[in-house]
Amino acid sequence: MGEFKVHRVQFFDYVPSGVCGMSYSEQTQRLAVARNDGSIEVYNFTANYYQEKIIPGDDRRSTESICWAAGDRLFSAGLNGEIIEYDLNKLCVKYSLDAYGGPIWSIVANPSGTQLAVCCEDGLIKLFNVTPEKIVFEKSLDRQKGRMLCLAWHPSGSHIVTGTVNFLKVFSVSSGHLLHTMKMDLRLAPGKRRECIVWDVAVLSSGEILSVDSLGKLSVWDIENGTLIRTYTVASCDILCLAVSQAEDSLVVGTAEGVIFQFQHLAAQAGKSEKQWVCTKPFRYHTHDVRAVAHSSSALISGGVDGRIACRPLMEKVHTKSYEAALRKILFPHRHLVSCAQAPRLLLFQFPEHLELWRLGQTNESGIDGDLLNVSQEEELLLQLKRKGSECIRCSAISHCGSWVSYATSSRLFLHRLDYDNNNISIKRVPKVPRFQTAALQLLFSPDSKLLFVGSEGGRVHVLDLSEGACQHSHTLEPPSGSSLHVHLLAASSDGSLLAVASADCQIDIYNVKERKYECSVPQYSSPPTAISMHPSTNNLVIAYADQQVLEFSIAEKQYTDWSRKVLQHGLHRDWLERDTPITGITFNPLRPEHILMHDNYMFCVLDKSLPLPDDKTPLVNQKSLKQLSENTRRSHAHAFKITRKFQPLLFMDLLDDGELVLVERPLIDILTQLPPPMKQKKFAT
Repeated sequence: MGEFKVHRVQFFDYVPSGVCGMSYSEQTQRLAVARNDGSIEVYNFTANYYQEKIIPGDDRRSTESICWAAGDRLFSAGLNGEIIEYDLNKLCVKYSLDAYGGPIWSIVANPSGTQLAVCCEDGLIKLFNVTPEKIVFEKSLDRQKGRMLCLAWHPSGSHIVTGTVNFLKVFSVSSGHLLHTMKMDLRLAPGKRRECIVWDVAVLSSGEILSVDSLGKLSVWDIENGTLIRTYTVASCDILCLAVSQAEDSLVVGTAEGVIFQFQHLAAQAGKSEKQWVCTKPFRYHTHDVRAVAHSSSALISGGVDGRIACRPLMEKVHTKSYEAALRKILFPHRHLVSCAQAPRLLLFQFPEHLELWRLGQTNESGIDGDLLNVSQEEELLLQLKRKGSECIRCSAISHCGSWVSYATSSRLFLHRLDYDNNNISIKRVPKVPRFQTAALQLLFSPDSKLLFVGSEGGRVHVLDLSEGACQHSHTLEPPSGSSLHVHLLAASSDGSLLAVASADCQIDIYNVKERKYECSVPQYSSPPTAISMHPSTNNLVIAYADQQVLEFSIAEKQYTDWSRKVLQHGLHRDWLERDTPITGITFNPLRPEHILMHDNYMFCVLDKSLPLPDDKTPLVNQKSLKQLSENTRRSHAHAFKITRKFQPLLFMDLLDDGELVLVERPLIDILTQLPPPMKQKKFAT
């Protein structure tokens, strides 16, 4: 596997923002997630749940609810009273529209996706028509006293049901008039001030209304008569969210205790057609409040204050024990928030509001495998660079020499020059950074620190020249395919002459930077790439895809290498293909050209191309067992994959110029200690 001095970095103080809303599109099989910091994420369920899009937040933007409409158009609304549509190609806000009703608590599209309904603080339900260019106000329904907290459409689009404090209300969409007012059952409400907050509602095609409330009840109502049919006491705390499957045979609710419950529509007695909702499965995947749930055709999806997204497959939909039957927990972004200056041993940490620059610690000791070395010089925080304006930082990078730091928000690109004088550091902002019509989505410095590559929409890459100590726009690399999607990943050769550009549509183009021309393209694969890197000596491009495939492309020969063809013919190990998290980092060991270093959140791997690929009968993780064998026997049992799970969760990996390995970890317990305290739960004998 090779020996490294390993820096186990655990001082990256990353805390994921809580989930406040989510919406699943059965048509595109995408999950949209809204977080408390205003950011929006889109996960592609057909691509192994890969996080394919991130729209950064803004302090001026508040998100309470999110929904899909008209197929693949994404809308959100929040407490600033605005409705926002997002441009999923440019990864930015397309436009915003004031609803003039005060804070908006919920936004939902009708079943056909042609209308949006929002419920406002002033007691109004407002309808908007979805046109090809934007949304247009249509009308308001009858004003009610008090704020409207949630709403749902009848599957036919004929009625809208809203939830408020102590009441459910049913409106006719055509007339805009109130049809029914149903009062909540307050017998379980504690104290003199009896109050029941309806947190979420849903309407079935049969005419049943489902509601969840602050008293821990799931209630079933009749929409025609406005009467209560049945009540289920689910929890002793608030039930905050509700989602129903498209077939209307299953639903999921999320509670303030971090538990989700599944109900199924089953026959009340065997052999009879009458059905009722039965609580079949409770699950505890969260440590804090579950703020949002979604229901796909095959899974229950939940998210909450702890920032975790949990996807629980419906076991009745899975016929065999397979990869599809596994529980998935997504906590960390599928991208790097850390960049490394290999020469001066610096790490740049990206937060939404600022950047932190740290110098790694050092040791004068040496040892053997497994030894812990004492640190002679502790790690040091050199500077903290705060963003300009209210927009969150989208991407950042530090040059190999550590003299340049760049970051970008949704609208601006910033570049800073760093000077080191013994133990002192000074930073100076470069004043005249070129401005482009499109936002910077990816940043990468060339290995010689003389160029800055800025990836943007349409697959374009702007090349900035830093050789004179200033910043000038050199040229723009245009994709030959005319892609309309954004730049997703960048990788440069060790001499800076070649640049690989991966777009969100699975297209990977190679450019000759010095000659300013397009070189070739990698054959388009069916799954999006999650990490790319060029070998320092061969310039071969190694690509990891969302389906866990790993391929190597020869730029000189403009085709896959012989090793890649062997991988495609033999196939990778089943346990490798069934991992939950994508490969997000690839690098190389110059002393071992045949080695590829990779990582995901839960493993670090050295892939040795000189060794045979394992078959499914061979244990994939076999390092401990190999150590107990003799040298000759060990060689006969060795295979290409050298994996360790000692370091996790793993957010970043790189090699310093002196050959030392840097691994940035983020222990889960450190995240939990920084979250707000969960709801107090009474324990026995307390």
